[in-house]
Amino acid sequence: MAKSRSNGGTIDVDGAIYDWHLRHEPHQSDDEGWKGMTIALTQRDATREAWVEFPPPKRLLKGLPRGRLQLDVATIARCVRAAISAGWEPMSRGKPVTFAVDADGN
Repeated sequence: MAKSRSNGGTIDVDGAIYDWHLRHEPHQSDDEGWKGMTIALTQRDATREAWVEFPPPKRLLKGLPRGRLQLDVATIARCVRAAISAGWEPMSRGKPVTFAVDADGN
């Protein structure tokens, strides 16, 4: 499985085109401790965005240094499917909807 260091791109999932980009890298919050990375998803020609939040990497919780971000096409596709199955309606209007996924994007 090829890993990509890209911070955005386009993906075809089940016949629909989605644009994605990295919204936040893992970071430490004063209020909540470590937070994982967040990616933003938008279906082409749609208005409502989905924000997909990953858990913080275990290496950060153990006090180890940050590593490179590792996103691949399969993980992004799983994120899109997880957001849709959780109720994201890309063609509806409104604020972005936030979804939490596991480290694999499910």
